Amino acid sequence: MTASRAFLLFGTEEPEPVPRRLEAGRLSAELVGGNLRMIRFSGTEVLRAISFLVRDRDWGTCEAEITGLIVEEEGAATIVRYDARFQAPDGAVLDCRSTIEVFPDALIFDTHFTPDRDFETARAGFAILHPIVGLAGQAVTVEHGGGSVEQSVFPDRIEPWQPFKDIAALTHEVMPGTQAECRMAGDVFEMEDQRNWTDGSYKTYVRPLALPWPYVLRAGETVHQAIRLSIRQVGAATPERNQEPGPIRISLRRDQGKLPAIGVGLRPDEVSEELLDASLIRELGACHLICHFDPEAGHGAAALTHFRQMADTSGAAVTLECFVPCRRPLDDELREIARMVRDSGLRLASLAISPSVDRQSTPPGSVWPECPPLEDIYEAAHRAFPGVPLGGGMFSYFTELNRKRVPADRLAYVTHCTNPIVHAADDRSVMQTFEALRDVTRSVRAIYGNKPYRVGPSTIAMRQNPYGSQTKDNPSGKRIAMANRDPRHNALFGAAWTLAYAATVADAEPEVLTLSTLAGPFGLVAGQGEPVKQGHPRPLFHVLRWLAELSEGKRIAVETSAPDKVLGLGADLGGTTTVLFANLTPDMQTVTLGEPGTRRLVLLDESWLHDGVKKPEACLHQETAITLPAYAVARVDHL
Repeated sequence: MTASRAFLLFGTEEPEPVPRRLEAGRLSAELVGGNLRMIRFSGTEVLRAISFLVRDRDWGTCEAEITGLIVEEEGAATIVRYDARFQAPDGAVLDCRSTIEVFPDALIFDTHFTPDRDFETARAGFAILHPIVGLAGQAVTVEHGGGSVEQSVFPDRIEPWQPFKDIAALTHEVMPGTQAECRMAGDVFEMEDQRNWTDGSYKTYVRPLALPWPYVLRAGETVHQAIRLSIRQVGAATPERNQEPGPIRISLRRDQGKLPAIGVGLRPDEVSEELLDASLIRELGACHLICHFDPEAGHGAAALTHFRQMADTSGAAVTLECFVPCRRPLDDELREIARMVRDSGLRLASLAISPSVDRQSTPPGSVWPECPPLEDIYEAAHRAFPGVPLGGGMFSYFTELNRKRVPADRLAYVTHCTNPIVHAADDRSVMQTFEALRDVTRSVRAIYGNKPYRVGPSTIAMRQNPYGSQTKDNPSGKRIAMANRDPRHNALFGAAWTLAYAATVADAEPEVLTLSTLAGPFGLVAGQGEPVKQGHPRPLFHVLRWLAELSEGKRIAVETSAPDKVLGLGADLGGTTTVLFANLTPDMQTVTLGEPGTRRLVLLDESWLHDGVKKPEACLHQETAITLPAYAVARVDHL
């Protein structure tokens, strides 16, 4: 059976909803699943989204079943009406009735919602997303619930806590002479800096996090909320902004240091598969094994022996990513772990440790759980593992590291992961996380200076959920927030995402970057029913192999005129200049290559994947531009 184009690109046949354009005059928005995205005035993005969202007790998203959707154009206005039904995991139902009105200078989103029985939720209500690009560090006027007005700025460096609370309205400049006011009603709103989770937005949401959650919406009680966006012309009208046509221009900055060494994650629950695939680590060129070890999950001598076997086979250096239970004296716990490591014969190149309690997030307003001072944990680790470089940070996300900053003077390096589907899992939102990832690494450098820095394992799928009791199962291979497997990891989308991630973090000069495990749903090897034949390397394997090769050279920073569409990086290696590009979109993109010349081109695209090629093949390319199909990755060697 011939694989479909969607399957090759995304690893799933599930289609994304097709947005419906709503417009009135110069104001426009996209209607997707009953919510609004890409709200623009004169072509400029004003808000990234206005959404009515329902989260279950573990912050998983309850999907909306939309019925009775009506879109009417009435004079200069566009009116949308629909009903939505949200179902919690326990079967409770929340029924909503919503109206959206779009006028040339205003937009109103109004909803009433009622549960059929007591409905347990972590949050139910509106979320408003302001974009990052163009707004970070810019002025904003905040009107509070009591009527007071605060003149402030959108955070530049990522704010760990809520920058604004008790919000009634936010006003910012959209373009010279034009202001946008977003006014909220029906609950108490506050803002969080969603770049903490690599979302490309500031989010204003209902119900302060300082209040208890989950909470209960009572059976039969109707709640009303409304959002009004108003556009004010305070100067001369600005003409409609159109996207520049033509190819995407690039510029290269040479001698930018080194690219990071590539790591691969190992997990005790994937032992049998990892043993079968161990030779791939050498083929990949990975220098580091990041070995996950959690005594409270039952990991012990057998896991450590497995890690030693993998190290012996691959020749890669081992970092033990170790949770410390902190239930007994620290010296006793860490010496016991050290004894097991010695008995297994495992030689550690480094040790990363975190108290077990930090696997769960402590949201703003919550009481921090009991935990020994990190200084004491690090000192005990130094005593138990003398001479082994010690890393610290968070095995979860930058969010937690930003809120609980580690004493880096005791550490050889700091580390954290990221995940792009904490809040949203649609294709556009996942690729927009690179806007925020730039600020994540910039914020790490602002906090920790030139301290050696390691990132990952970071993958599209969520390997742990710091915000609830578990990640979300995804047996049907859909686009689900907080899912423990994501079909796009297996397809071209995953390869493009992997390269774009490496390109985005490169300026921060991490010493190790880990963007996969070896086996399983986060791994390098295809399982059954994937775009690649079972047991063969997934497309992202080839990207990581290229990155491992280039890490031996001098880094070239690649800047593109459309970083929301194409990202790249490169290196000078052995007299050859190599540049890698990733198309972040479902559309064809053309990239200029500068002066004419002979180049060797390798393209990971749907044609290559459709033909079942195990290893991508090179061809000579003498044109001054390269065409990148949807989510394609290209390697260009300048000869």
